[in-house]
Amino acid sequence: MKNYLIVGAGSGIGLSLAQMLHEKGNRLWVITGNPEALQHLSGLSFVEPGFLDDNWTAEGLPEKLDGLVYCPGTINLKPIRGLKPADFRNDFEVNVVGAVKVIQAAYKALKASGSASIVLFSTVAVAQGMPFHASVAASKGAVEGLARSLAAELAPSVRVNVVAPSLTNTPLASRILSSDEKIEASAKKHPLQKIGQASDIAAAAEFLLGDQSGWISGQVLGVDGGLSTLRV
Repeated sequence: MKNYLIVGAGSGIGLSLAQMLHEKGNRLWVITGNPEALQHLSGLSFVEPGFLDDNWTAEGLPEKLDGLVYCPGTINLKPIRGLKPADFRNDFEVNVVGAVKVIQAAYKALKASGSASIVLFSTVAVAQGMPFHASVAASKGAVEGLARSLAAELAPSVRVNVVAPSLTNTPLASRILSSDEKIEASAKKHPLQKIGQASDIAAAAEFLLGDQSGWISGQVLGVDGGLSTLRV
């Protein structure tokens, strides 16, 4: 049994990961604005949300954490002529600054484990270059840089890796996948001819948290239906 902190555990990938880890008997600390979604999981410890607030105190964290997963993200797709500085600031705040604040708050608990793992999330659009992704790709590119820097700084006691999905069927993507026609069109863009499910991405995060990935750090793992590397 291990101790894990999941930020954004109330929906999508975070919820799927919480269910996976809970089923295997791990102890979970969660940060969520949607605790009702987790009512079916017993024994969870809730940490005060509001980590984007400068006055956040992170009350409720344990003395030791074996892993931390930061799931909050944004999908802000606009042409560059329509993006405002506030769009870039908001995406950076949610994707980067939020992750930094939670990692800083959990730093002592992660170091106390001696073999902890941090998992962050990027997007296939960082490596691929996709239209209308300027703001979100800029912030997620910063996430990848942050992860590599922390992987070096926190080694050998804490590993840091990134999962970079393509479009995944989660509440965050509901506007893009709001009809069967949109889902089918998105699926056809991927070599595997389907879009990702929350469980696909959560399984990759679970792998990076566990001992089976104990010699992996500073990496960006693409879980994207082949979109980043294949042309068919």
